[in-house]
Amino acid sequence: MIIKPIETIKGTLSVPGDKSISHRAIMLGAISEGITEISGFLMGDDCLSTVDCFRKLGIKIEISENKVFVHGKGLMGLSAPSTILDVGNSGTTIRLLTGILAGQNFSSSITGDASIQKRPMLRVVNPLRKMGAEIEGIEGGNYCPLHIKGKNLNGIHYKLPVASAQVKSAILLASLYSKGKTIIIEPKSSRDHTEIMINYFGGNILKNKNEIISSPVKKLIGQQVEVPGDISSAAYFIAAALILPNSELLIQNVGINPTRSGIITVFKQMGGDIQLINERIQSGEAVADIFVRSSKLKGIEIKGDIIPKLIDEIPVIAATACYADGVTIIKDAAELKVKESNRIKTMSSELRKMGAQITETDDGMIIQGTSQLMGTTVESYNDHRVAMSLAIAALRANKETKIQNSECVNISFPNFFSLLSMFE
Repeated sequence: MIIKPIETIKGTLSVPGDKSISHRAIMLGAISEGITEISGFLMGDDCLSTVDCFRKLGIKIEISENKVFVHGKGLMGLSAPSTILDVGNSGTTIRLLTGILAGQNFSSSITGDASIQKRPMLRVVNPLRKMGAEIEGIEGGNYCPLHIKGKNLNGIHYKLPVASAQVKSAILLASLYSKGKTIIIEPKSSRDHTEIMINYFGGNILKNKNEIISSPVKKLIGQQVEVPGDISSAAYFIAAALILPNSELLIQNVGINPTRSGIITVFKQMGGDIQLINERIQSGEAVADIFVRSSKLKGIEIKGDIIPKLIDEIPVIAATACYADGVTIIKDAAELKVKESNRIKTMSSELRKMGAQITETDDGMIIQGTSQLMGTTVESYNDHRVAMSLAIAALRANKETKIQNSECVNISFPNFFSLLSMFE
């Protein structure tokens, strides 16, 4: 994909549905009783992988224009798949679905693409084994394919070594099949879509600061789910409006869950002119319209408790920081090393090709702001967030930028480049 520099960005747009919520709506709809109707579902490759897996588990799922209908069969209604479950590139699917499969009365196997096969699974497998799960895989279960023999599970008291919504969610989904309460202690708050949605479907999860308590329920009931726009997708256009002169942009119907909205906090701390309008609650989730004006940004230090609230947005923060005055320091983000690519390494190397002054550290980056980057050829490493972040950096470059392997944006934001082209 070739990205040409543009002068400004003005108008109104909507971004695709939240990826995290779309995944969870399919999963919980499948194990609930009755029909779950999902509007605003993200028709990206990752979420469609979740649909495919549940169809192989015997669930009827209809896709009609922008709605999805999941014909749930209850907690124990899934069927043994006749083939291995393939999650494609979706880390959310493999980790959360492993939690569900651990409590079934059948055996199953699950795998994914080359990237997924390199991503660590013991962080999920170990707590599930403590609950009684029987899971085998490469290197003791650290890499897929995973082979899961469904078992009767027991609730556990588990302290998460690192804040991870995927690990927490796998345990919480397994707790729906467990005898007794499950208590999870988080070192820092991570995104809580699973807790919100389990309760929205009739579950019993309580939160007390960093302690999450899941009590068994006999059934979940299908619901209507309105999926808001994904703040991770909105982040690219927020960044574009901030760095391009004379810009004014309204992004409608975006999820602003407090465990996900760290990107708004950080951009405001950098001097960004961002307003939340028409705040409301939709299917249990906080939603708003986001109004952004171009701003003179300054470098800041980003670390600590806010990192889990913007872990997916750090690549676009790095791209934006290139145009801020002064130094931006990102710390405590070692989790970036085990995403679709090592995002510390890939963002640093590709932004350097564009002339950025950026230094990798063990857990983040140090970025010296500049007034302009150079257009050149960069590589996405088949990582959707890297591709889109480089596209935003390219908007203010001195000439066009070519992004190799840009089709990976289909994972989370299929119409990203067509939306961007509206402002050329």
